Amino acid sequence: MTQRFARGVRLGVDVGQVRVGVARCDPDGILASPVATVPRDQETGDDGTPKDMTELARLAAEFEVVEVVVGLPVALNGREGVAAGHVRAYADRLAAVIAPVPVVLTDERMSTVVASRRLAERGVRGKRQRAVVDQAAAVEILQGWLNAQRRQI
Repeated sequence: MTQRFARGVRLGVDVGQVRVGVARCDPDGILASPVATVPRDQETGDDGTPKDMTELARLAAEFEVVEVVVGLPVALNGREGVAAGHVRAYADRLAAVIAPVPVVLTDERMSTVVASRRLAERGVRGKRQRAVVDQAAAVEILQGWLNAQRRQI
């Protein structure tokens, strides 16, 4: 019996300490593309939700996403460090904000390094690169997850 990959738009999220990169895929889950860089905001809105999560919820609703894929920073040796704990807590909070849309974690080893290298190869450097590297990392995270899902089918 063949397992079927559920159709629908997904968001890819790269959680950083300063910014959150966001990417999305097409409904068939073939190609990830950049969406936005959201400032990581400890400030909350009237409902107590951090403003960056409110923006992620808005994007999830706008694109009618079926799932959000958050990159989990795992060390090269496969262990989770302090940063992974922070991302897990962020993902749990985001899941509560965007429920019932599920939030899944995926290994994001080297996503920012790969994104930076690809941008540099395209001539995007310095301030221009810093402005979009989080989005590019989110694309790498989501595309890697999509490719892994297709390999499992």
